[in-house]
Amino acid sequence: MKFEDRSEAGRRLADKLSYLKDRQPIVLALPRGGVAVGFEIARVLDAPLDIVLVRKIGVPWQPELALGAVTDGAGHETFIDRDLATSLHVPDSYIEEETERQLDEIERRRKSYCEGRPALGVAGHTAIVVDDGIATGATMRVALQAVRRRGPAGLVLAVPVAPPDTLAALREGADEIVCLDTPIGLGAIGFYYRDFHQMSDAEVTDLLSRAPHATPSGAASRAS
Repeated sequence: MKFEDRSEAGRRLADKLSYLKDRQPIVLALPRGGVAVGFEIARVLDAPLDIVLVRKIGVPWQPELALGAVTDGAGHETFIDRDLATSLHVPDSYIEEETERQLDEIERRRKSYCEGRPALGVAGHTAIVVDDGIATGATMRVALQAVRRRGPAGLVLAVPVAPPDTLAALREGADEIVCLDTPIGLGAIGFYYRDFHQMSDAEVTDLLSRAPHATPSGAASRAS
C-alpha cells in the first residue's frame, strides 16, 4: 500500500476509526509526522487533537536504530532495550546522557508547539495514539505507557503502516490496534509514502493551531 502523503494516510485511517466517534475520542499524535496523520483523524471524528512528546534514544553510531525512547510528563516514561544495549556494548553512561539530551529536546518542542496551550486530560475518554508509521516500536511503546498512566477509558493505537511482529509486541500496551498495512520486512517507513518530507516545527504548530483542542465535553484541561 502506498500513500500519497501523511494527510491521505490520515483520511484513510480515519475511515477505519469511524466506529470510535461516539466514544468521546481524543487524538494524541507523535510529532512531527504523526501530527499530519492525526489532524485528519481528528477532523473526521470531530475530536480534539493533542500531542505526545516522545524521543528516540538511538545507538551511538547508528542514531536511527532505536535503543529505547523517553517521553515527558511527571515521572517521565523510559524504555531501554537492555538486550540490545548489552549485545552492542552500549555503556550506561551514554544511555543516561542521551536520555537527558532527549528530555531537553522534548522541553524545547513543548514550548515551540504548545506555548499557552494546556495539555488535554484524557481520563474518561478514548485516547487514539497516532504516528505516521512504526518500525521497531520503541517510541510507540513509551507513548502508550505514558498515555495509559493518564487514565483513559480506552486506548487505541492507530497507524498507517507497521510490521506484524512489531504490532504483536505492542498489543499488550493498547486495548485496540488499527493499522492499514502490515508488510513483512517493512524497510523504511518513507517507502510507503510518495511525499514523506521532514516536517518542520512550523508545520506542526500550524496544524495544532487549526485543530480543535477542547474536549468533547467542551473544556480543555491539563493532564497530570
